[in-house]
Order: sequence, then C-alpha cells, then structure tokens
Amino acid sequence: MTLDFTGRVAIVTGAGGGLGREHALELAKRGAKVVVNDLGAARDGSGGSGFAAEAVVQEIRNAGGDAIASAASVTDFAAVEDMISTTIRTWGRVDILINNAGILRDKSFAKMELDDFRTVMEVHLMGAVHCCKAVWPVMTEQKYGRIVMTTSSSGLFGNFGQSNYGAAKMALVGLMQTLSLEGAKYDIRVNSLAPTAATRMTEALFPPEFLQALQPADVVPAMLVLTCEHAPTRQILCAGAGGFEAAHICLTQGIWLPQAENTAEQLAQRLPDVQDRTQSVVPESGLAQGQLELGKAFNSRK
Repeated sequence: MTLDFTGRVAIVTGAGGGLGREHALELAKRGAKVVVNDLGAARDGSGGSGFAAEAVVQEIRNAGGDAIASAASVTDFAAVEDMISTTIRTWGRVDILINNAGILRDKSFAKMELDDFRTVMEVHLMGAVHCCKAVWPVMTEQKYGRIVMTTSSSGLFGNFGQSNYGAAKMALVGLMQTLSLEGAKYDIRVNSLAPTAATRMTEALFPPEFLQALQPADVVPAMLVLTCEHAPTRQILCAGAGGFEAAHICLTQGIWLPQAENTAEQLAQRLPDVQDRTQSVVPESGLAQGQLELGKAFNSRK
C-alpha cells in the first residue's frame, strides 16, 4: 500500500532542520503542499531568522514540490493565526499539522531556573496549543484533519535533567487524548509520535556511534502512518533506528476495599495487587477510571 498525500496541505513546525525537515521533505515528495515553519532559533530558543525555513522550501521546490516558508513563533498566537490565514489564502485548506517545534534547557530540577521551566513549557505545550487552536475551525469545517504531537520518552518515562521538557512532552499526550475525542465526529485524528533521532536536540545525549544509527529519516514512516487518510487516532507511536513501538497509558484492575478495611495500612499491604498489570486495560476516555471503581463498589454489594 502506497501512502499518497497528493492534494493535502501540511504544516510542519520546527521544520528548518532535523526531524521536522525530514517530515516536510517526505510529505512534499509524496504530493503534499507544505508550510515549512521555523523560527530559526538556537537549541535553547534564543535568536531567530527565516533562513532555515527558506532553505528547506528551496529544497522542496528544487525537487519539484510546492512549499512556502513561515518564520512565525509558535509561542505567538497572532503569528500562528497569520500563518494559518496565509496557508488558507494560498491553498484553501489545512489537512495536516505536525507539532514538532521545540527547545531544550536541560538542568537538574534543583538547579533549574523557573524561567527555563516556563519557556520550555511555552514552546512545546502552548506552541502546540496555539497551532491546534488556529487550525481547529478549518479542520472541523472541512471535516478532515490529522494532527501529530511530538512527545518524547522523557515525558512518557522520565529522564534526568529534563523535568521541564518531560512535563511538556507528557502534557502533549494529555492534549492528544482529549482532542482526539472532541475531533472524532469531524474526522480529525490526533496522535503522538515519540522519536529517537540524532538531531541538535539529542546530540549531547548519545555517543557518536549511537547518533550515527539514529537517523531522523528513520522516524518518518511513523509520521506518515499517523497523518495518512487511514490514520489511527489516540495512538502513541515510538520510532527510532528502524524500530517501532506503541506506548500505552493503562489502568490495572486493582482491588476494592470494603468500608471497614478502607485504610492506608490495608492499601499499603495490598499495593502489589493494585499494581498487578494482569488484565490491565487502555481506557477509551477518562470516565473509565470512575466506571471501574464504581463497578467494583456496586458489584461487591450483590
């Protein structure tokens, strides 16, 4: 099966280099018209220029594709709205949004300045919120949309020195969960991608031999699957070095304690039973927890 994006319009943030550039190039190669968005800032978010985005646009055009550049900062909602308006004026629709823009300001939590925490949250989380908010009316009206949040194993599982980054990346999963539910009736499918790739964001995290194996292009197939016409929704796909995995937030069956035994001491004693993953489930919505708990309470009375 060939995944064809002919006629689709895609916006890729942070597409001036690294993983975003690979996303933009491949979407264009497969027929999509692409907005290459990049502020052109340093890894920590400082500075900025439009040269990086323009260079990728030129690559796409040289290969026969169609693209325009945007230097809008995803932290500036008015600038994001202008980017969406320009896209609509140019091509009439927006089918795909890949929230890829991000920065790093790593330090242990004890040494981290609160401004560095807020700034990373602003770029990763609010940047994605701004872009989603701006495209949402367009996608609901056309009854079609594909949105990808770029999450991270640092958010899903934690990573020393990345409390700000991890918090932002896990928050994006929560945003995905709710937007996928709210967008379902409009055929807006929202997913998350957790990449492992050698980019300027990760060059200090892995030894050289690992970086050579972690080519950004190896992540692109997961992005294509999550943005194609037959894409799933509410999925967290992990990808890197040719490997692909799915991550799930699951709920164990747990236990029920009658009122006379509902004490912290009893819970502490039976905590291994609560943590037992046998027959754990992936809930379809946040209601599942309450339903499970009430079900145990009422079933115990029968």
